[in-house]
This record gives sequence, C-alpha cells and structure tokens, in this order.
Amino acid sequence: MVSRAYTVAFQGVEARLVEVQCAVTPGLPAFAIVGLPDKAVSEARDRVRSALSALAIALPAKRITINLSPADLPKEGSHFDLPIAVALLAALGIIPDDATETAVALGELSLDGTLIAVPGALPAAMTAAQEGRSLLCPAACGAEAAWVGDCQAIGAESLGAVIRHATGQAPIAPAEPGEVTAPPANRDLRDVKGQERAKRALEIAAAGRHHLMLVGPPGSGKSMLAARLPGLLPPLTPTEALETSMIQSLCGVLEEGGISRTRPFREPHHTASMAAIVGGGRGARPGEISLAHNGVLFMDEFPEFSRTVLETLRQPIETGEVMVARANAHVTYPCRFMLVAAANPCKCGYLSDPQRACARVPQCGADYLGRISGPLMDRFDLRVEVPPVGFTDLDLPADGERSESVAARVAAAREVQAARFADHPTARQNADAEGNLLDRIAAPDAEGRALLTKAAERFGLSARGYHRILRVARTIADLDGAQDVRRSHLAEALSFRLTASIAA
Repeated sequence: MVSRAYTVAFQGVEARLVEVQCAVTPGLPAFAIVGLPDKAVSEARDRVRSALSALAIALPAKRITINLSPADLPKEGSHFDLPIAVALLAALGIIPDDATETAVALGELSLDGTLIAVPGALPAAMTAAQEGRSLLCPAACGAEAAWVGDCQAIGAESLGAVIRHATGQAPIAPAEPGEVTAPPANRDLRDVKGQERAKRALEIAAAGRHHLMLVGPPGSGKSMLAARLPGLLPPLTPTEALETSMIQSLCGVLEEGGISRTRPFREPHHTASMAAIVGGGRGARPGEISLAHNGVLFMDEFPEFSRTVLETLRQPIETGEVMVARANAHVTYPCRFMLVAAANPCKCGYLSDPQRACARVPQCGADYLGRISGPLMDRFDLRVEVPPVGFTDLDLPADGERSESVAARVAAAREVQAARFADHPTARQNADAEGNLLDRIAAPDAEGRALLTKAAERFGLSARGYHRILRVARTIADLDGAQDVRRSHLAEALSFRLTASIAA
C-alpha cells in the first residue's frame, strides 16, 4: 500500500505541486528518498526519524521508500521534512489517509519534532488554493499563508500537533492573515535645505513611477533626497502587496510572518555582483531588482557598479521582468521597479566647484559619467543636477513642504492613473504606457507638439526619449489636475531631460 501527501517545489515565484509517495515494504531495514532530491532533502530522513523518536514512534524493521513525483523535477530545501513525515505516518496507520491527501504540507522539522518556519509559504498557499486543498505549515508561516483567502492555512507548532489535528483529538484553528505595520516615517522632505528642483523631480518620479538620475558633488544631499522617497509613495494595493510578498516569501525576508503594505526600498552596495542584483546563484534566486518590485531600487555611486551589472539593467527596466537563465533552470521574475541612481559628476566629485579646481576638467567628468552607456542613460526619464549646499544655508530654518503634503498630491495623481488604466492588463502608472495607449492619453496640443518637435530636432532625441518625455508630461499634467497635456507640461518634462552636464 502506498500513502500519499502533497507539497511544492519552487520554480521562480511559482510553486509546482509535488506528490510525496511512501511505501513500507518487507525487506532489509532502510529509509530511502528518491525523486531527484538535493542534500537538504536527503537529510530529511534523519530529521524525520529523530522527530518520530521524540514522539515515541518507532519505525518498523522494513524498507521505507519515499518517492517525490514528478521525479525529473529538482527538489530543493528543508520544507520537504513535514510532507515526508506526514506520508510516513499515514503509511504506518497513525493518521488517516484522507487527512494527508487533502492538504499541501511544508515545513522543516527539528530533532524534537518542533516545526520551523520555511520560506515560500505564500506561493505554496496559492498553489494549494488552485488545487482545492488546504495548507499545513509551521505556525510561524500561518499568518503569511492565510492571505490567500481561498486556501485554509493550518499552522502547527510541532509534529505532535499535526498528528492530534489529523486524528481529530485537538483540531487546529485556521490561521488569520497577518499584516506588519511599518513604523511612522521619521525622514521628512522638509529636512532637506534648498534643492527645490530635485524635490520637484522626486514628486514627479513618485507620481508616475519614472526613473530618476541625481548628479551632484559629495554632500549635496543626493542620498538624503532618495531616502525620503518612500515617504512620498502610497501604500501597496492588495494586488501589489501579494505580488511583492510572493517574492519576499520566496527569499524568506517577510518579517513577523505577515505582509507589509509598505513599498520596498532596496539600496544595494556598488560592489554587489550580477547574481545579487539581477538574480541567479544556487537555485536561480531573485535579485535586488525583483525584491524592489512595485517599489524603489536606489543605486548610490551608480558609475561605480560593474559595467556588466549596469548593462544588464537595460532590459528589465523596459520589460518589467527578468529571466534568470542557468544550465538547469530558466526562471522569470517580475521586476517593475522605480530606479533612482545617484552619481558624482566626476571621479573627485567637484567638477563644477570653482573653489576646488581640477586639472582634468572637463575630461574627468566625461570619463567618469562615460561609464554609464548612452542606451542606459536614455532610459532615465528625469535627470537632475543637485548643486552643492553652502554651510551658511544649513543654519537657515527648515522651509518647503512636508512629505505629507507632497504624498497627498502623489496619491491623488496615482488614483487618476488607476482609473485611467483600470481596464488595461499591464499598465498601472504612466511609465507603463506605450504605443497607441500613450498616443491616446498623452497627445499634446498644437503648441506643445511644436515645442516637442523643435526640441527633438535641436537635441536629437531618440524615439525612446521622445516617448519618455510624453510620459513625464502626462504625469505633470496629472499632478496639475489637467485633462490634457499642454505646452507648459511638456516644457517642464523637457527641462528634466536636457540637463547640461549629463549626457542626453
């Protein structure tokens, strides 16, 4: 007789159903796991044997064979412990078969039978819901898995609790969805002295999800400005929260077992590898660009990143997804993020400072910013020069708007875009508009078209640059509460595109 339990194997953000078959047959005592397991899965037999011993359950002197089907699908991770133990308990007649065949199980076992949290509970719950099954998982993962409303998530503290639940001795109540409340932001836009043009660029970028490039000398406030961007962004919608949390769950970075409505803000160091930024490594895991999905990817010291890493960003910026291709895996991850890059104008950083004369001006700046290729620079919608701030300006009282005021305008503009793209399957913000959709929503008036045509001829705008100006102008019009894109909106969008010291 073969007993069956069910679990999942992860391929990107997708969880594929795996059938765990257990057969206890006469023969020399042995415990074998087959079906392309990795080292962590192969070691499950020792953890399962010890956990059963802690419950005073002795394994029979027979041959125990565990098969993970489909056998050609690689099985990785310690979450196979619980389904293997459940299938074995059903084969021994300790728990009924119907309790194992109607649930998807995942969880790591400690030697005393305690269930330890594992990554991937949210994608597993999605698969369980599609299959019409419940999810059996560690208690620490229950709040995360319960967000999938069509799936009943049962969070157990130990293997003993699983046995008592399956036999009806002590049923476990379904888990409730958990939500992590982010602490109030203590970084206010008003803390930044001056830099009104850069603040305006932040507002436009936040409203339309436009990519932003900040160039200025050291200490001018580039990182300070970027750090205040999360305070301008609206909370994640339920759909966006689920998409983002799927990736975070797969990487095991969900805090307190719940889902946060705060938009991601990732800031990798410039020494990060391509696998860390784009994704890859063992198991083709998601990288920083996917962890920043529906949020912000801040890359400080942008020219210092590896040239290979920078050039790899070009396609994900355009398509909103990245395929991590390895010899044994081809995995696609979503990565619809807002890129904010900060750079010094040259190697020493003081290209435009008359008090710090550089003997290599202007070649120093051309060589340094030349590390950013033209096609990559062309993908930035907004380019802003951040001038230095004098120490006398720092003694002035704080002025300008608070983050709350700017965030309210950004939220209103995003609501307009949500209504505009409600019936569109892929576009959510103005930065996503293209083709006929862009022509329909951002068609300028006669004066604006004449200005844009003149600028395109004068500065040699690429087709991509032309379209990005239209998208930015549409966002500026949304912030202005205007139905149509007018000449003033295009003029402001052009001013952020044609910055003198940044290559166009």
